[in-house]
Amino acid sequence: MQLITDGADPNQASMVIGYASGILAEWQKAQFGRISPTLAKKLNAVSVDTRMLYNPQAKSAYNFVPGVMGLVLMLICAMMTAIAIVREKETGTMEILLSSPMRPIYVIIAKMMPYLLLSIVDLTMVLSLAVFLMGVPINGSLTLLVVMSVLYIIVALALGLLISTVVETQQQAMLASGMGLMLPIMMLSGLLFPIESMPAPLQGLSAIVPARWYIQAVRKVMVQGVELQFVWQELTIIAGMAVLLVAVSLRKFKIRLQ
Repeated sequence: MQLITDGADPNQASMVIGYASGILAEWQKAQFGRISPTLAKKLNAVSVDTRMLYNPQAKSAYNFVPGVMGLVLMLICAMMTAIAIVREKETGTMEILLSSPMRPIYVIIAKMMPYLLLSIVDLTMVLSLAVFLMGVPINGSLTLLVVMSVLYIIVALALGLLISTVVETQQQAMLASGMGLMLPIMMLSGLLFPIESMPAPLQGLSAIVPARWYIQAVRKVMVQGVELQFVWQELTIIAGMAVLLVAVSLRKFKIRLQ
């Protein structure tokens, strides 16, 4: 009997193989117990031939590298935006910019663009390390992966901008964008624990964590090599979060320091 599992998550695949093999062994034991010992010796037990699809070597890097990508990009991008804008507010230069003839939305977008470019450089470095150092291939479309990553970066930058509207100092911005985002990403995004094994309330809560959808999409594109029709849900959710967070962040951004 051949048993094929999804090796994109080798830990979960190994668990599934163990459960299935145990169930088959119990079934064979029950079946052989109903016949005579002489006949049971003549019968051959069913052997299980296992195979991990997409990851035949069961490399753990195929599982944790997409998760680390989601964690690193979110923390770095959100922290850059939050700290930079709070620093401008502390020194008073942000108020000078907002008092200029330019509309505040243009000032904020202009402040975010350099960090978007820096984040794209970070994305290039992360992908290079994943492919050449960790050995995780990009089996799917590189263009699709880059588009998803840029949308995810915009979500992270908008989160940093939103954090900058509620904090007053750079230390508060670092704590909110670092520690405040790290725990939900690690616990609710599927980085450490499968979403399916979580209680129903936590599964619902994980739906608002952007890293969950990004990590799922990256695993599908990089490891499984799927096309757009198989990641359209994750891509749509990430794009919707980007639009929503940018709109809320710009609306809540204070045009005066006091």
